[in-house]
Amino acid sequence: MHMSPVALDFDACYAAVAGRDRRFDGQFVTAVRSTGIYCRPSCPALTPKAANCTFYPTSAAAHLAGYRACKRCLPEAVPGSPAWNLREDVAARAMRLIGAGTVDREGVPGLARRLGYSERQLGRILVDELGAGALALARAQRAQTARHLLVSTTMPASDVAFAAGFSSIRQFNDTIAEVFAMTPTALRASGAPRGRAASRGPASEQAGAIALRLRAREPFAGGEIVTWLAARAIGGLERVDASAFSRAIALSHGIAAVALEPAVDHVGVSARLTHLDDLPELLARLRRLFDLDADPMTVDVALAMDPALAPSVSAAPGLRVPGTVDPFEMLVRAILGQQVTVASARTAVQGLVDELGAPLPEAARGTGVERAFPTPTVVAENAERVVRGPAGRRRALAAAASAVAEGTLVLDAGRTLADLTRDLEAIPGIGPWTSHYVALRVLGRPDLLLTGDSAVRAGAAALGLPSAPRDLAVYAERHRPWRSYLMMHLWRAAAPARKEP
Repeated sequence: MHMSPVALDFDACYAAVAGRDRRFDGQFVTAVRSTGIYCRPSCPALTPKAANCTFYPTSAAAHLAGYRACKRCLPEAVPGSPAWNLREDVAARAMRLIGAGTVDREGVPGLARRLGYSERQLGRILVDELGAGALALARAQRAQTARHLLVSTTMPASDVAFAAGFSSIRQFNDTIAEVFAMTPTALRASGAPRGRAASRGPASEQAGAIALRLRAREPFAGGEIVTWLAARAIGGLERVDASAFSRAIALSHGIAAVALEPAVDHVGVSARLTHLDDLPELLARLRRLFDLDADPMTVDVALAMDPALAPSVSAAPGLRVPGTVDPFEMLVRAILGQQVTVASARTAVQGLVDELGAPLPEAARGTGVERAFPTPTVVAENAERVVRGPAGRRRALAAAASAVAEGTLVLDAGRTLADLTRDLEAIPGIGPWTSHYVALRVLGRPDLLLTGDSAVRAGAAALGLPSAPRDLAVYAERHRPWRSYLMMHLWRAAAPARKEP
């Protein structure tokens, strides 16, 4: 079936292709009628004639139009589009949830329910905006995960199929053939380093162990994320060694332990999973933790136009906004970190984890972490007993945990900023700072600025910027829609006195 492409600026897209501009990789694909393939904008092949090009916003739309992925540039191997975090419309929220594996776990009905639309309404919106429906978009996501596993591990193809989210071996084989015009075996061979098979790693040594790379657009200040996480690391739950960060993560089917090591253009991932079915969900959470789909060149160029920020941008190019691997954990950290220092917040969270954290199952051990963050139900039942400090803070934590456990408070990437902050602030004891900090980390919003945060104000003063909340807000208007990245530079400037959790 051939579908009409969603409208894109043809001249701008073709200029990016002609210039092999890597900044646009992942933001659209180029389908070439004369060859029947689609490529990333930076494909090194001869630039096709403009008359032969059609541009699609997603690879799924190109699949449905009958095109196959280029074997040379591997368009499935690039970071995702930064538009899904920048935008807040239904299509963008759907893409964030699809990337997190919602369709694999809950089907299209579950995706539609989370977004507040009927399946038919949602289908029309996605086809109009992205050129493909939810099933096709999820299928493209599975294909990308499968390619990752085939070329970077020695997992049997049958394990790859289910780890990538396919429901059957036949569906897996058919999708790989349709998307890549190869068998899984041939795809694995095409991605292996010359002269040897796919690299041997943990996957060949222990069931449930995976080693692969998650790509990032350059520049990538991944070390800054590790520094950020290290300052807040909770013993037993997390561990920092040199430039690597390890932790336990509770996923849909069990607990995983991961070790993460950022490099120039990627994050190296070594993971031990209780269930391989959780792999797509894990990878999506890790991408959000390191903000890997950001467009750092665009952000840096915009911020560096301000002489006061240029030195900071030059010192930390590609600075990212850290996300979270556990939205509920982030809410707990934010509540316990209200109006206290990083050290005090860490002590409070450490006590909670020591008392209530769940031991790791055998399959997830081996990365230096020992326990997972407690569940919302466990926190709700024990918060008032375990947590020290003001009674109002304990009550707020118990109420928030109960709401998450009961499903009345939803913390996921499909929420709008207004809806999430409204629901959080409806809980007594949670104010705008906490709600917006949680939104920053959970939603990955690129345009949030916590002007009331003491470390933000200290960083502004250190850089010679207005530091009073109202004056800082007025100044920051010039940096829309990248105020979250501005805030990271302010926090970085105030590192010795940071107060955010």
